[in-house]
Amino acid sequence: MNILVFGGTTEGRELSCRLAAEGAHVTVCVATDYGREEQGECPGVAVLTGRKTVPEMVQLLQNQSLCVDATHPYAVAATENIRTACEMAGVPYQRLLRAGSVYKGVTADSAQAAAAYLETRPGNVLLATGAKELAAFAGLGPERLYPRILPSHESLTACEAAGIPHRNILAMQGPFSQALNEALIQQFQIAHLVTKDGGKAGGFAEKAAAAERTGAELIVIRRRPETGSSYETILDMCRGMLLCKYD
Repeated sequence: MNILVFGGTTEGRELSCRLAAEGAHVTVCVATDYGREEQGECPGVAVLTGRKTVPEMVQLLQNQSLCVDATHPYAVAATENIRTACEMAGVPYQRLLRAGSVYKGVTADSAQAAAAYLETRPGNVLLATGAKELAAFAGLGPERLYPRILPSHESLTACEAAGIPHRNILAMQGPFSQALNEALIQQFQIAHLVTKDGGKAGGFAEKAAAAERTGAELIVIRRRPETGSSYETILDMCRGMLLCKYD
């Protein structure tokens, strides 16, 4: 049984390795070299690196029994493209959902909305939203922005393009403990922490708790509502497909 997984997330890595261990032939697509590094080596799993167009996805889907979309909850465009490619290729599609979080704080519909909210609110801003969102906050004044980004050339280039002072760049690989989040907030006198709801895998609870403990304002860019299935549900479904194959 051939399964194509679009990954780059913790649950995508876990699912792909689990399915391979149970007898599936798994191909994982990740967007970046960082994603490939995080995927690691797993027997029975082939890893392809690089963002794919819809036609390229359709080609990869040939001879696949199932496609699992385990991309990040905020990778909206990727999810739309994967779903479209599956429809074109006639391959069953499953969206692996990451559980959301319960929190106290300000909610924004987008990075642009979060930036607009901060325009009249002074103080340093810890941006735990990823390098792709930096442009939306540049108008606040780069000197008050402290982006926490992956330690990659692509992320550092985005910071430089946004005019972020090098002393403000926090190039680190998460997820992070509550203690480390608190230390960063205190070290850089952070008044506002902007983040996405990355759930448990993204260390969201630790960020929210650190903001509450230190008095920093928590601003969360909300997820777009979507439908899909849990890790356990998709794993059980795949197990059933594998059993049918061997019966």
